[in-house]
Amino acid sequence: MNAADEGIVYEEFEVVEIQRENDAIVMKEAVRKVIAEVSLKMIVNGQELVSVLCLNRHHEELALGFLYNEGVIGSYEDIESIEYNEKMLAVLIELREGIVIDRRESLRSITSGCGKCYTYINPLKKTQYAVSTNKSTFSAGNILTIMDKFIEQSEIFHTIGGVHSVLFYADGFEVLNEDIGRHNCFDKMTGILMKANKMELAANGMVFISGRLTSEMLMKMIRLGAPVVVSKSTPTTATIRLAREYNITLLGYVRGGKGTVYAGPERLADTSDS
Repeated sequence: MNAADEGIVYEEFEVVEIQRENDAIVMKEAVRKVIAEVSLKMIVNGQELVSVLCLNRHHEELALGFLYNEGVIGSYEDIESIEYNEKMLAVLIELREGIVIDRRESLRSITSGCGKCYTYINPLKKTQYAVSTNKSTFSAGNILTIMDKFIEQSEIFHTIGGVHSVLFYADGFEVLNEDIGRHNCFDKMTGILMKANKMELAANGMVFISGRLTSEMLMKMIRLGAPVVVSKSTPTTATIRLAREYNITLLGYVRGGKGTVYAGPERLADTSDS
């Protein structure tokens, strides 16, 4: 049985649940909702670029964010047309004249973020990943509060489970996205900002992540231009070095009213919520 609940796509399975009761193991039949995944194709200028396992929502936003974060496009204006084809389970994209993908310049690698996910990273486009020059001050108390609220707002995780969450926050504007893949969360978030014409907010924005933060995920945020990245879990060693190199304020283990600052503490103000 397939069902949709306010955009949350899942399947219901008949299962057997086990539970220890006193000294006995009790088994009983039940029905559980399980998060569904689809293989979404991105077809650019008539050729398939990549297939991504993802939650069945925000298809165009995922494609837009992927192309931007990988340096293929520089803005929404580089897109001539974009359309989700439900029958093909594909996003069909035509790039503006002059925008091309040169696979000979691309390095295809398997990322550590969500298993065997393929990404295209062009070493010749490193100039698109700029060191942050943001001079703003961010309230440490506000960061702790937003993280707590963010975790509470992760609706799919709380009702079904099996997803990661990312929140973009800037000047009261929020974008929260959940997906089975961490990379997809970042890409969809970027795509939503692009479609909403809110990319300029990134320069003074904060990004909150529900799980661990790897270096390739941080690269997406460097590409976006967000100066503050906050994880509920741990960053990797490469992530910390990258944050320090690109002047990103990086926090980890932010939960329960505390956290650890791994890079860029000078941006944080010792203040409560504002």
